[in-house]
Amino acid sequence: MNRELIVRSSSDAVDFALLKDGKLTELHKEDDNNDFSVGDIFIAKVRKPVTGLNAAFVNVGYEKDAFLHYHDLGPQLSSMLKFIKQVSTGRLRDYSLKNFQTEKDIDKHGVITDVIKANQSLLVQIVKEPISTKGPRISSELSIAGRYLVMVPFSDRVSVSQKIGSNEEKDRLKRLVKSIKPKGFGVIIRTVAEGKKVAELDKDLENLLNKWSAMCKKLYKAQAPSKVLVELNRASSILRDVFNDSYTGIHVDNEALYNQIKDYVLEIAPAKESIVKLYSSSLPIFEKFGIERQIKTSFGRTATMSRGAYLIIEHTEALHVIDVNSGNRSNKAKNQEDTALEVNLLAASEIARQLRLRDMGGIIVVDFIDMVKAPHRRKLFDHLRDEMKDDRAKHKILPPSKFGLIQITRQRVRPEMNIKTTEENPNGAGQVEAPIVLIDKINADLEKLLKGPKGKGKITLNIHPFIAAYITKGFPSIRSKWFLEHKKSIKVQPRDAYTYLEYRFKDKDGKTIY
Repeated sequence: MNRELIVRSSSDAVDFALLKDGKLTELHKEDDNNDFSVGDIFIAKVRKPVTGLNAAFVNVGYEKDAFLHYHDLGPQLSSMLKFIKQVSTGRLRDYSLKNFQTEKDIDKHGVITDVIKANQSLLVQIVKEPISTKGPRISSELSIAGRYLVMVPFSDRVSVSQKIGSNEEKDRLKRLVKSIKPKGFGVIIRTVAEGKKVAELDKDLENLLNKWSAMCKKLYKAQAPSKVLVELNRASSILRDVFNDSYTGIHVDNEALYNQIKDYVLEIAPAKESIVKLYSSSLPIFEKFGIERQIKTSFGRTATMSRGAYLIIEHTEALHVIDVNSGNRSNKAKNQEDTALEVNLLAASEIARQLRLRDMGGIIVVDFIDMVKAPHRRKLFDHLRDEMKDDRAKHKILPPSKFGLIQITRQRVRPEMNIKTTEENPNGAGQVEAPIVLIDKINADLEKLLKGPKGKGKITLNIHPFIAAYITKGFPSIRSKWFLEHKKSIKVQPRDAYTYLEYRFKDKDGKTIY
């Protein structure tokens, strides 16, 4: 399986597209003006604790105060407050924690006004970026992520990712990390650490300790609110979290970004340095790799699948609803139940892709096509879970209900990716679908037509002159590709009276057949 990362740079943002065998699976955007990214650490000031919510509103420098719940304070809050006080006043210059006397953990069922006060300084980490009308969600239980390890200050616990299946490997990694772990720091062993040697883990841990020391140096005389540790830029954080030996190419269209990514890959996987390539063609990089087309066809209210099936995706502030439709799909299945299973399995794969692609979060309710047989419902449930294994966001999937509904909860830490796929109507007011989507629809309709009895005779496509020219001009033209694929000549007839996106398939007598 080939995996590629395509990086497109512009004056104010960088776009990252992850391709899996050429198919777009994730799309990320890094804006230059985003000062509140997940993972960033701030020295912040408590605005006011609210007993009724058992939470506090905290000033991190955003237009709206960040929200800090008692359960997000972390058990080592007292130790952290003591450390901040000593470092910010200059009384503590040793940031290693090996000689630091920790305090007793706070009561996990306590009240927020007992542990923090208004105007108090806190170290907090962004766990959810500002979304809609809400400010950032924060935690004072800090964690600094590396390639293989996550370091947790003021803790001594060592834990291992549940995605590592082998108990022997878990035990091996735990022993290795305990032998190199500095006092005063807990460690979470990430999934990608599986099979790694102690030297690689030790180097990663050393990098994390250097980050911690650099952050602590900023605390001395720091004014709240201010950022004291910046999470890796999106390119490096994506590589850190998803990069593995299956990647076959990283293509970048900006030289400065290319050098930065190449240096990072050289650091984390020297043998893979050669797959980082600078893209210099005049054709835009997203068009070269077919990403622009996939964006146009994958976003919007309707997401099409193969052979006529499609999804309708609706969303509100906290709930997404996905409806699965078979369309006018025809196949060789003998009964409705088999057709429903086939469409549902296809839809489950596309839904798993759509959740990652749009970064949809909160509660997602999927209305699959009803199936009577329990084994079929179980097969659908298992298939959806398998398809979502690669999803890095925390999620939970419930089995199908009596009504054929499957409920999914998915962690939302950033605003949902929302891309406009319609364009201004050149024939008048309003919006129309992008022409690139129209061509995909014509291709799908032609394929269905040729499989049926009406596709045996002569076929003429009547269409607006602009679209007719797009289909017939150039080499190889879209029309010539149809001939090579279907071994049938399709006549294209321009019609001045047609609207921009109108088309009809006609038979030899001029009757509409599709």
